[in-house]
Amino acid sequence: MTLYQPAKQATLYFIGVTTAKSSIMKVFPAWAEHLGLKDAVIEGIDFKLHDDPTAYRAAVEFIRDDPLSMGALVTTHKIDLFAACKDLFNVIDPHAKLMDETSCISKRNGKFVCHAKDPISSGLAIDGFLGQGYFARTGADLFSMGTGGSTIAITWHLMRRSRGRDVPGRIVVSNRSQHRLDEIKRIHESVESDVPVEYVLAPKPEDNDAVLAGLKPGSLVINATGLGKDAPGSPLSGAARFPEKAVAWDLNYRGELIFLDQARGQQKQRSLQVEDGWTYFIHGWTQVIAEVFDVEIPTSGPSFDRISEIAREAAGR
Repeated sequence: MTLYQPAKQATLYFIGVTTAKSSIMKVFPAWAEHLGLKDAVIEGIDFKLHDDPTAYRAAVEFIRDDPLSMGALVTTHKIDLFAACKDLFNVIDPHAKLMDETSCISKRNGKFVCHAKDPISSGLAIDGFLGQGYFARTGADLFSMGTGGSTIAITWHLMRRSRGRDVPGRIVVSNRSQHRLDEIKRIHESVESDVPVEYVLAPKPEDNDAVLAGLKPGSLVINATGLGKDAPGSPLSGAARFPEKAVAWDLNYRGELIFLDQARGQQKQRSLQVEDGWTYFIHGWTQVIAEVFDVEIPTSGPSFDRISEIAREAAGR
């Protein structure tokens, strides 16, 4: 028995954990109509967290070999899927090689291509809500909880020497397991950067609370763990206290969003800026759709604003 059925029309796959709950299932048809992607559809493929490598390989081989399967966006499984499937690609882009992850799969000129789009999409989202020169102006820290593909991409974007003075005063990353910390440290060591980085093993929320207590005012605090969406909870305990004027960013926009609730509960008292993952969602998906269907999608300006408006209307936000 074949696990996957051949696509009957141009299909973009969404590889995740709870794909049916994502707003993209309502947004993609509206975007496809707007962008002139005739008859294109989206289909979800769900895997367990850290699933069996053979499961990832079966999905990727199917997409590679099926004519109307155009490509995929990968979330949550970016690192695990890359580890299981990197030999299946004809081309691996430089970001994917550096970060050992797959966030986008496409086909171009007979080649099967692996991309890491997070460095671009996360950078667009961050620069959008922080504005130019934020870290140069404030000297604030960056604290990202979770060491998956998003944190790798975000830290890469913000720590590069090419940003000049507009880099965090210090970067702290935490994770519940040591091997992911070791892996992100290996990647950071290949980036030209003068920013000091600390790697914190944080099996309990209270371990993250302790890091939070030592951050400078205005620091960017990120929930990149998936907690609140892919699994219940928050990386912080109920006793966590955000720094004054911190920017609290949850990469999730759907689910329990407990981290966001914690930040909003302190927003007035601590003068916090609170951001959810919606803009990141827009940039992440439009970058992949542009790549998979070979269409131009702007990243700012009136045309991008229209794409964002279409998404909000379709998702009922």
